This record gives sequence, structure tokens and C-alpha cells, in this order.
Amino acid sequence: MSIYDFKLTDIDENPRSMDEFNGKVLLIVNTASKCGFTSQYKGLEALYQQYKDQGFEVLGFPCDQFGNQEPGENEEIKGFCELNYGVTFPLFEKINVNGDEAHPLFQFLTNEKPGLVGKGIKWNFTKFLVDRSGNVIERFAPVVEPEKLKS
Repeated sequence: MSIYDFKLTDIDENPRSMDEFNGKVLLIVNTASKCGFTSQYKGLEALYQQYKDQGFEVLGFPCDQFGNQEPGENEEIKGFCELNYGVTFPLFEKINVNGDEAHPLFQFLTNEKPGLVGKGIKWNFTKFLVDRSGNVIERFAPVVEPEKLKS
């Protein structure tokens, strides 16, 4: 199975395929609007703006599995991100990233790049870097700010 085989639903409930990102560098992030790391939306958007013309995409996946920090519905989440952080990178429907109900994309990502203490995602704003060939090449902890990923 390849990362490009996954089917998604965006935050506006439109079907999407990971295949549309084939050949691009991806930063896939589980996000939340009421987290201590929420301000990272600003850095993620800055990275996206700086590198999108070079084939770079940030893909945001809201998740409410950590301390009920993403309680809103998709429309509310989208509005929050646009209004407060000017987010223009693709956002997807709210999903689970851990457990039996974890989205298959995140099951794939965590199998490819387990964390320091297992496969599970420990908190919001865990980031996965995927190269142009679809290889998951790095996993970054929530404390790693987007600005530190430029290199």
C-alpha cells in the first residue's frame, strides 16, 4: 500500500484522494483549535506560503482525541483557522488518529514512522514529513515548531 492509495474527505465534505498530492513534499499534521500548540497554525501557514510554489503541501487533520481540544464541527474549525491564522493550506474532516477508529492514513503514517515510545500519536500537532515519492521520511513531535522544519 502506498500513501497515494488513501481516500479522504476535506473539511468541506468533498471527497479527495492522496493521489492528487503525488510528486509533492507533504507535511501531514494532526491539529486542534484549543491546544497549547494551536499557534503553530501560523508557522504551518508561513511554511506553506513560502514553499507551495515548489511543490510543498501542508495537510491539516483536526482531531479531538487529546483533552477535548477540538470540540467543534468541521465548519467551525475551518472558520477558526481562517479567521485566526489565515490558513489556506488544505484542511480535512475531523478524524481520529489513534485506536481502533484511527483513520487509515494515520495508521499508515504511524506504522511507517513510530514514535519514541510506540506507534501512537501522543498529542496534537505531531507532524509527518513525506517526500515526493510518498516515503514517510520523518516524524516530528508537537514541540517541534514549524519554523524549525525549513531545512
